[in-house]
Amino acid sequence: MYVMPLPFLLGTLASIASIALLGGGIYILWAWTTGVLIATSWLVSGIAMLVWSAFGRQIVLAFYPRGKDEPHAERGPEIRTITGASGSTLHLEFDGPADKPVILLTHGWALDSTAWYYVRKALARDYRLVLWDLPGLGRSSQPADKQYSVERLAEDLRTVIAETGERPVTLVGHSIGGFMMLTLARMHPDLFRDKVNGMVFMDTTHTWPLKTVMAGGLLRLLRWPVIEPLLLLTIVLSPLMRLMNLQSYLNGSSHIVNRITSLSRGVTRGQLDFGSRFNVKDTPSVIAKGLRAVLRWDETATPATLPVPVRVLAGDADRITKPEAGVAISKLAPRADFILIRPAGHNGLLEEGGQYAAAIAQFVQGLAGAAGNGRVQPLRGAGQR
Repeated sequence: MYVMPLPFLLGTLASIASIALLGGGIYILWAWTTGVLIATSWLVSGIAMLVWSAFGRQIVLAFYPRGKDEPHAERGPEIRTITGASGSTLHLEFDGPADKPVILLTHGWALDSTAWYYVRKALARDYRLVLWDLPGLGRSSQPADKQYSVERLAEDLRTVIAETGERPVTLVGHSIGGFMMLTLARMHPDLFRDKVNGMVFMDTTHTWPLKTVMAGGLLRLLRWPVIEPLLLLTIVLSPLMRLMNLQSYLNGSSHIVNRITSLSRGVTRGQLDFGSRFNVKDTPSVIAKGLRAVLRWDETATPATLPVPVRVLAGDADRITKPEAGVAISKLAPRADFILIRPAGHNGLLEEGGQYAAAIAQFVQGLAGAAGNGRVQPLRGAGQR
């Protein structure tokens, strides 16, 4: 779930430390059995390191409460496979009554469509939901040439929109999903006159992401000497990085990184583990290519040109895209409002999906009224736990 440079950097450090911990434990036990090390304390230390490497996840998760409804990877009843604009084989899912308002859900980077577990559960009865896995994530393949840019992802989104039928569609985008929506609006404004009737931005920004992330100044300094080389190294050493990510998951260090960077203190045991499993599922080279694309993206001028009603949702504990970025979008877009969800981090849809779903549903219900009065009505009591 290393969705942006900050968690990627910390996650990479955690993965390196995980391999060092495992390797150190193995070496100590080998040295003790061969007589290189003879003190009993070395034997205890080596065993402790190996035990933590294998079972640290359970220890970390024990500090978090169990939830009443923990998320799991759930797929939809209607599945379709299409070819994306970049040559990807895209996995689409349809849920809910076919005659209800259409909502297209685009997940954030390093996730897949199963991340909509709570939102899907809340909306599928009353809306026609269209979900998809971004290229290289979930069940979708990489682009034919394995190259990534937000513009190409936006073209894939356009292809998915064409599969939603004849009726208007409301776009919902989380994190990079919001990037794609803004880029699509700039590249194909005709879609927003003829097909798209509204947009919901979740935990996203409109400007260069390193301007709206926690510790952005430090990350800007580290970009070329540290972050970019690490991304290239991850692409080249992807199989090794996958093993390192697996070890990081097993010992719980990936859970710690995800909790600090992407989730709030209110996260449950199952939510934290579900989110951290994406680190094992994802192909490291794909994640790195997507992050390199994100570092080359900026749509600062686009929100002011959006012709449809807009709702912006942000978690109060979002460290990857600070809530101020969402406030800025809502002020720039001609017909927009802003709702703070609490408690929620950048991947708050894994924690407070019910709140996000309620805000989306109220927005869709109000689109007809918004067309008449020129502005979306604010959600009463939104963001309250």
